[in-house]
Amino acid sequence: MRKTKMANIIGGAAVVGGLSYVLMDKTRRDNVKSKFKEIKQSVSNNNSSHLPVDEAGDPGKQGIQNSNMVAEGSQFGVNYYNKIRQ
Repeated sequence: MRKTKMANIIGGAAVVGGLSYVLMDKTRRDNVKSKFKEIKQSVSNNNSSHLPVDEAGDPGKQGIQNSNMVAEGSQFGVNYYNKIRQ
């Protein structure tokens, strides 16, 4: 147990020391900020490009499989879409 705590403390100190070294210089700090903004923007663009909830609301839009399920009585997709959109 004590070895794990010591490893965590040493690891945390190493991370803090590394970050303080990188962020000390203004150019490095600006590079880190710009990389973080790029990553944040790419992640936000990927999430909003295609939502499967939109397909659930209109079963005839995406193909015959969704239409057949609704014709058989499956209303889960339509109800889920209505719940999310309200």
